[in-house]
Amino acid sequence: MNGYTRASALGPITDFVETRGGSIERVFNRVDLPLALLDNPDLPLPLTEQFKILSEAGREIGDPFFGAAIGRFVRMDKLSAFGAWVCGAPTLASAIDRSHRGLNRFLQTATVLQLRVFGGRARWSIEFLDPGNDGRFQNELLGVSYLIDGVRSFAGRSWTPTIVRSTCAGATQAAALEKVFEAPVMYGASASAVEFDAALLSATGQQKVYADPTVAPPIPPVTGHREDVAALSAIALLEGRPKIDWVASKLQTSRRSLQRSLEAEGVSFSSVLDGLLLDRARLLLKTTNRGVTDIAFQLGYSDAAHFSRAFRRWTGVMPSQYRNDNCKLAPDA
Repeated sequence: MNGYTRASALGPITDFVETRGGSIERVFNRVDLPLALLDNPDLPLPLTEQFKILSEAGREIGDPFFGAAIGRFVRMDKLSAFGAWVCGAPTLASAIDRSHRGLNRFLQTATVLQLRVFGGRARWSIEFLDPGNDGRFQNELLGVSYLIDGVRSFAGRSWTPTIVRSTCAGATQAAALEKVFEAPVMYGASASAVEFDAALLSATGQQKVYADPTVAPPIPPVTGHREDVAALSAIALLEGRPKIDWVASKLQTSRRSLQRSLEAEGVSFSSVLDGLLLDRARLLLKTTNRGVTDIAFQLGYSDAAHFSRAFRRWTGVMPSQYRNDNCKLAPDA
């Protein structure tokens, strides 16, 4: 099952890598992703690509437990509108319920959260179903770090788990992780988890009012290559016009195989790309005061004329007319 997350799930990766003497630009170059992704936290990102980023970041700074190390600085309430909504629940139990109900819709797919209560102890686990392997362990460490911070939102910032269950391979790795998590670590778990006193489920923490996550667009379900192509093209668009060869490489397939898969779904790469460009063009025309030339460049066109002809072909009107008909914006300050 291929999964997607929001780019916001990467956490404060830039500052952490740079303060440890590494280059976040080199990390993104090695995984062949635009660095501008960090400035677009709501964009869907394939889980396998997040795995790769965390893996390369660990190699960049020489930290085999990078996911856990950066996890010491992540905050659940900063994890998009979804994380803030979870932390705004009245109790820890209701926060966990919110995370279970909303995770796959608003933040991350192909991910399973589970809560078990037994013998006065609670175990909250996270498991990734995506088949990607490179960097999976780092992502598991980051995931359990978010669980820890979620509990701390209600139990207090000094709280530590009774035990952390990790998929790490042996006692040596577990001992290293204990220094990071500042809690006992059990190795060889089938899924990463934190255990704590079940009485904490009724903890209220500091109540705050947060926005509902529905203000952000949901993570679209991926039922075929059409959705994959659209999501990856939106990322590529941060640096220029998306290329089918780049998208195919990210999907670990050939250009021709991808074309055949799209044909079987009744679409083509160009038609999916046109739909993405049209949606983005409409949004920019309706919600910003950017000039048509600026919008054309952002969408990967060489000039305004090419963009205007494409927009007229899609909608029957020129961009300027569409803007006049659909919005009345005040001039930029």
